[in-house]
Amino acid sequence: MSKPIVAIVGRPNVGKSTLFNVLAGEQISIVKDTPGVTRDRIYADVNWLDHYFTLIDTGGIEPETNDVLLKFMREQAEIAIETADVIMFLVDVRQGLVDADFKVADMLRRSHKPIVLVVNKVDSFEKFMPDVYEFYNLGLGDPQPISSSSRLGLGDMLDEVVKHFDESSKDDVEDERPRIAIIGKPNAGKSSIINKLLGEERVIVSDIAGTTRDAIDTEVVRNGNEYVFIDTAGLRRKSKVKEDLERYSIIRTVSAVERCNVAVLVIDATEGVTEQDAKIAGIAHERGKGMIIAVNKWDAVEKNDKTIYRFTEDIRDVLSFAPYAELIFISAKTGQRLPKLFETIDAVIENHSLRIATGVLNEIVSEAVAMQQPPSDKGKRLKIYYVTQVSVKPPTFVIFVNDKELMHFSYTRYLENRIRDTFGFRGTPLKFIIRERKES
Repeated sequence: MSKPIVAIVGRPNVGKSTLFNVLAGEQISIVKDTPGVTRDRIYADVNWLDHYFTLIDTGGIEPETNDVLLKFMREQAEIAIETADVIMFLVDVRQGLVDADFKVADMLRRSHKPIVLVVNKVDSFEKFMPDVYEFYNLGLGDPQPISSSSRLGLGDMLDEVVKHFDESSKDDVEDERPRIAIIGKPNAGKSSIINKLLGEERVIVSDIAGTTRDAIDTEVVRNGNEYVFIDTAGLRRKSKVKEDLERYSIIRTVSAVERCNVAVLVIDATEGVTEQDAKIAGIAHERGKGMIIAVNKWDAVEKNDKTIYRFTEDIRDVLSFAPYAELIFISAKTGQRLPKLFETIDAVIENHSLRIATGVLNEIVSEAVAMQQPPSDKGKRLKIYYVTQVSVKPPTFVIFVNDKELMHFSYTRYLENRIRDTFGFRGTPLKFIIRERKES
């Protein structure tokens, strides 16, 4: 089931990033007492009383401005609003209710999303509560008084937020059709790939509205198998914002990746692989999704006998955290290798759900341990007692050892490589949980 998305929005300098950092549990956003510091929107996974959700921090909204940066931040916040399931509208008790708050409130009302009105900087409830009541004038229901910096009132505020989560989204679980998210930077050719696939197959069933998002999910049937493609470019059709700035692609990716089994990262061959591609791939990697890297516009690249090797090397270098990702060179324009894309998707879906028998798994690990001794420290050597696979999507393994501290990540990587050598697992990340067990 995909996690709900909660966006923190408000005017500049009301304390959005401070609240975000407190809820995320670490210093992720830059906090500085200058309006306009948060230009990137940042996201984090948050858990409150067994409710898991993705939190988005946004730049401040200036409803009317000619400043290019503030205009950009407003557009960026609009994307967050459009993608969110619940909006936390943050205002500042010390500045009081200002004209811009009414304008932001009007903008939020038009989104028809649940809104939790949060009044920040209430460091003393006794002192500031009369000022909090003023915010009833916004017509957004009961204001939730909090202080991000003093961590006051956060529990009541989060209780109010999670009330709005849609329990009916459990329907996602029952839909067993594979979901493929097409992710990547703007203008890499994501929509063109889907359009070409539809044109090639000519068996589009319907355009079905995305569950809780504004994305359009497209059903495709091929060789009797149904697939649901999530086009991240479809998340923003209402206003033609300038898409040359990299921040736009991040939030789209988060919401699409939450709902997919396999992410297809589209890279523009004419530009080569970039750090922004790595950020986007990282979202799928962190969430344990199957991954395919599709290098698009391959027809537009001048080639010699070394081109494909050079491209492959660059991609493996920049995306070194995902060496398992399948790599394919395609052209949405000409249809080059698009049938191969479907074959690759099928293989990755299968690997993402692959289960290994415990006996066979332990044989492979025993062989690996015999070939390369486990690490030791101060005369104590790591012992691996037993390995078992506990889940799929992604395949997850528990390794029982005598001392967790001795299980260096490089040895975990070594065991992962041996398991991959034997069983493949191409296109899917593997997750390892190390558990300590005392010797009997």
